[in-house]
Amino acid sequence: MNSSSAAPIGFPWLGVPDEHGQLGWPALEASVRDGIRVVLSTRPGEQLMRPDFGGGLDRLLHEPNTLATRRRIRDLVQESLARWERRILLDAVEVWEVPDAPSHLRVEILYRLARTGAPGRMNVNVQLEA
Repeated sequence: MNSSSAAPIGFPWLGVPDEHGQLGWPALEASVRDGIRVVLSTRPGEQLMRPDFGGGLDRLLHEPNTLATRRRIRDLVQESLARWERRILLDAVEVWEVPDAPSHLRVEILYRLARTGAPGRMNVNVQLEA
């Protein structure tokens, strides 16, 4: 294998220099969306040095699709993002049923970037009991 044709391997959060030696970093908007995904998909206790980190959304995956479950998901998302993603100001979290898919929910997260006030929106799909 020719080492000059191989893509550089680096730690996922570190920029890799381009052909001009400049580091490329993700835009704030993309970084925040990634942060939201990480918070919601990480189980508390999963990270060694941060045992309380994460939303643990997967704890509700085998629950029935009821109003009470949707409220628990909404509350969990709100609390987790307020605690762990401080780069956003949360405006709303809505949990919607997906038509023709009774075991699926769509979580809609509306927020503003704390630094700029720019609005953001993100959807997360959740599958409950199979």
